[in-house]
Amino acid sequence: MTPSVNRTYRLGSDIGGTFTDLVLISPDGRYTTRKVSSTVDDYSRGIAEGAVAMLQELQMTGDSIREVVHGTTIATNAILENKGAKTALITTKGFRDVLELRRLRVPELFSLNYTPPPPLVERRLRLEVDERLAADGSVITELDIASVNRAIERIKQGGAEAVAVCLLHSYRNGEHEERIAELVKEALPEVYLSVSIKVLPEIREYERTSTTVVNAYIGPLVNRYIRALGTRLKDVGIGAPIRIMQSNGGVMSAAAAAETPAQIIESGPAAGVVGAHRLAGRLGLQNVITFDMGGTTAKASIIEDGGRSLTTEYEVGAGISLSSRLVKGRGHALKLPVIDISEVGAGGGSIVSVDRGGALKVGPESAGATPGPACYGAGGTDATITDANVTLGYINPGELAGGAVLLHADLARQAIRTSAAEPLGMSEEEAASGVFAIANVTMIRAIKAVSTYRGRDPRDFTMLAFGGSGPVHAAEIARSLSIRQVIIPPAPGVFSAVGLLEADPEYHFVQTFISAAHSIDPAAINRAYRGLRKRASQALEADAIIPDDAEWVRQADLRYSGQAYELTVDVPGVTGDDEHDDLDDRALAEVVSRFHHEHERTYGHMSETDAVDFINLRYSARFATNSPPPHAVANIKGKSSGERRVYFGPETGHITTPIMARSGLSESPLAGPLIIEEYDATTVVPPGTSARLDAAANIIIDIELD
Repeated sequence: MTPSVNRTYRLGSDIGGTFTDLVLISPDGRYTTRKVSSTVDDYSRGIAEGAVAMLQELQMTGDSIREVVHGTTIATNAILENKGAKTALITTKGFRDVLELRRLRVPELFSLNYTPPPPLVERRLRLEVDERLAADGSVITELDIASVNRAIERIKQGGAEAVAVCLLHSYRNGEHEERIAELVKEALPEVYLSVSIKVLPEIREYERTSTTVVNAYIGPLVNRYIRALGTRLKDVGIGAPIRIMQSNGGVMSAAAAAETPAQIIESGPAAGVVGAHRLAGRLGLQNVITFDMGGTTAKASIIEDGGRSLTTEYEVGAGISLSSRLVKGRGHALKLPVIDISEVGAGGGSIVSVDRGGALKVGPESAGATPGPACYGAGGTDATITDANVTLGYINPGELAGGAVLLHADLARQAIRTSAAEPLGMSEEEAASGVFAIANVTMIRAIKAVSTYRGRDPRDFTMLAFGGSGPVHAAEIARSLSIRQVIIPPAPGVFSAVGLLEADPEYHFVQTFISAAHSIDPAAINRAYRGLRKRASQALEADAIIPDDAEWVRQADLRYSGQAYELTVDVPGVTGDDEHDDLDDRALAEVVSRFHHEHERTYGHMSETDAVDFINLRYSARFATNSPPPHAVANIKGKSSGERRVYFGPETGHITTPIMARSGLSESPLAGPLIIEEYDATTVVPPGTSARLDAAANIIIDIELD
């Protein structure tokens, strides 16, 4: 783990739908940033070109970099755009249609026309083999090798690039899956193989099958991408090892990501939450709502009682990613630990339109990086949220990203006029204000999905806003939710890339362990946790991390007997010494008590007299790198730059508003309206709010509530 003498810097790279963000951090925590347009034809090219430009500007070479930490949306986009590998599924006879049947749940209860996304495996490549296990793992029907060979022959003829293997109850006994994997590797060594006992050895057939298939579907694409990124970086002199951000907020080696790419589905959004979690800790904040608005989507998550919120109830696909115990059927189930993020199609590039009924709509379609918003002057004619913000005067009408992107205010106004103002019979400013308001309402849905819909009151939280467009909208969204304070960190437009460099290597493991709480055998549960600990240690060793230096966390999934879904609670202990971490009856009773209280907090009720079942055991390992906290002195340089007329809605109208740099603020609050411009983002401080700067150069916006 000790870097060579000349390799002292770390590079973070976060790919978004419009921009690719780069952060280069020194050993003492100082960092520099750069935004470049995402190169959609080959995302790795934008990373390499941006990194070279940064190194040249700092008069450094690629040998100065000891580690590259990367967040990417390539896996998510492959699913959203149906551009993954041609995939086959081998499963138990009678279960080929699990992906079609799903959970028979729909997210739109009264919509007769709702159509779920099609399965990632076409039916002719969903192949059955003769075998059957009982729920306890005992063999009812031995595996028929002839049926496996027939399935392999069909896969050859079908030309599949990837194969998923998921058998009934294999989480209890993996022998049949292991034998099938051996036969597939022998006959089809070139295909990508995804086996459920390696990906998700957990109860529930549909979720396990879907997760295993998702892993196979994106596997070849992610593998090619990781190899291409490594090659391209080496070509420009950066030979440092690459780590990839996981959906759970930890990082893993590129090799581990290539083996289980389903772990990086929410790679990019997770990085921002990690950065927010670390910043909240430094500020002494226990309860924070994170709001991340980029060029394509807006994301929200919560930090509660000082900890990140994780979930395994996640779906991806159909244009939105959402975690919810109540809304099911919108996408493909992904039952792996994911930071609880709600994501909606409302970003700076979201397209504005008026439907046939005369209603103004914003998103979810996006202009992306090419051609981008109309104001980019790159050929785009559709109005976007960015065009509305330029028309309102919120965003500098001349440039973004320090001049890397030149803006054309006349094109923005023209697009708003054509797309919204003329169809609705209103002025350009009024139409743009309507776009701003509707975008805010859409993004409030995402915030409520992780707060109100989870039984949490947004008024009890502080909002931490970032992303290229987040600080423009944050204050008004917070006011709508009665949140009294908003924090804008330094370099907010590249904050997710900063978060990449604050993430630690982290690994999560799960094992189904079904037992009634009142009759659970402490010896059995202790043996199971030791087995998970061994798997976690092996994963750390494979990534050249010393297991003894890791932080260990145990959890368990519990439910009331007869319920269909569980809640995850922490399990006491974990000193690093297995013999002293054994659970006794008292510790298990504490776990059950925690479940009761979590059920009341989530659903509003509990019953301490009802029977409780243990369903799954979880074990995670995190290696704390203890990197110094980042600070970017360069990002707060600058001075006030005049004023411009800004439209703050029909009730307020136009106000001549001061334009200043972050460094123009002090500890004494300045009353809004203000516009704060910096290299990577713009912060809007509307009327009825005030802004000040804390000791760490964070902008603190205090909001007056009625």
